[in-house]
Amino acid sequence: MSAQGSQARWPATAQSWVTDVAIAVALGVFGIAEALRSVNLYAVDDDPKAWTLLFGTCAVALGFAAAAGCYRRAPGIGLLLVWLAGAYQLFSLTPVMVVQLSVVVVAFGTARYGSTATLWASALSIPLGGLSVMLVVRTSGWTIVDTVLGQLGTRLFATSERTYGEAVVIFAGLSALILAVPWLVGLVLRIRAQARANRLARERAEAERQQAFEERTQAQEVARLKDDQARLARDVHDVVGHSLAVILAQAESAQFLPDADPTALRSTMATIAESARSSLQDVRQVLSTSAGQPAQLPPGELERIINGVAASGHEVVSRKIGTPQPLPPELDLVAVRVLQEMLTNAIKHGRRDQPVEVDQHWDDGLRIQVRNVADQRTEETMPIATEYADGLGLEGMRRRLDSVGGRLDVVSQNGRFTATAWVPLRSGQR
Repeated sequence: MSAQGSQARWPATAQSWVTDVAIAVALGVFGIAEALRSVNLYAVDDDPKAWTLLFGTCAVALGFAAAAGCYRRAPGIGLLLVWLAGAYQLFSLTPVMVVQLSVVVVAFGTARYGSTATLWASALSIPLGGLSVMLVVRTSGWTIVDTVLGQLGTRLFATSERTYGEAVVIFAGLSALILAVPWLVGLVLRIRAQARANRLARERAEAERQQAFEERTQAQEVARLKDDQARLARDVHDVVGHSLAVILAQAESAQFLPDADPTALRSTMATIAESARSSLQDVRQVLSTSAGQPAQLPPGELERIINGVAASGHEVVSRKIGTPQPLPPELDLVAVRVLQEMLTNAIKHGRRDQPVEVDQHWDDGLRIQVRNVADQRTEETMPIATEYADGLGLEGMRRRLDSVGGRLDVVSQNGRFTATAWVPLRSGQR
């Protein structure tokens, strides 16, 4: 049977052990006392066979007492002891005793606490037990039983030569009924205990499922928050990093303006202010946009970014190959952020006297390619492969593109860097 059934069958308290032992001891003492009364002690000295009868009767009494003591802890052993004691009584012709009624306790225990095999064995034992009682009564010569059966037969069947035998059959049937009643009571209690155990198991399983669901939901929420945090960090990094790089380039170019040209200086300062204002607006938009609702960027955002870099004093060569197509909001945002980061890297680590080339290839997707000549000092102090960490920089661009089914390639050859980003026309977000 299941572990739950075993727990229902085997009480684990020390008090139950004491109770079982007390039952066995009390019935054993009563059985020995009854055995001593059943055997004529005055005939023991005259007939040595009386000693054998006395010991056999005591053994039968102790067998039934021990069987009753096992009814809860080991009902299978108790059933076996009942059969052994009954068989010995049948073949040794020991007298029937009242202590043998303890078999009622064993019948209850086998149905209530026994294993499945013990349960079926006890069910088969009930009719066989009634037959055994009939055989024991007819062969034991118990005077009181003889008298009772004789009167019972006479009352039931009037006067007949078969009254005694028929009364024995009725007595055997009553004995089987006496065994069946406690067995049925034990079976009912067993079924109720198993039903309760099954109900508790279902409730426990349901509670575990609910707990697992809550833990899974909590883990998903934590993962979502981490993803949102990483997304926010990447967006802020790309927006702020690009804007600061443009502002820095513009501020550096202002140093070389002639003092006699205040108009050019004012124009440069106006460009710096416009870049800062645009950066602040972008940051506000990033902070107010949820992960499930991509920001709605204005049309021509790619061109605005390229023109902003050109306005900072960097020479930018921009080309378009193919026919531009409108992108879904999530793809448009990825393309803009990736281009921002690519141009930021080109400004920070490229030579100012060399142009930045930006190509937009429109066919079955958008392929953005940025090429520039690296500054020798920057290349030596901060290699492109080690500059980016924590999901930012190159790693951030790769994650953005991977999330929509795109990819990023970066190639360094002869001091010239080429970064290529593939953006599909339709989102392949995983």
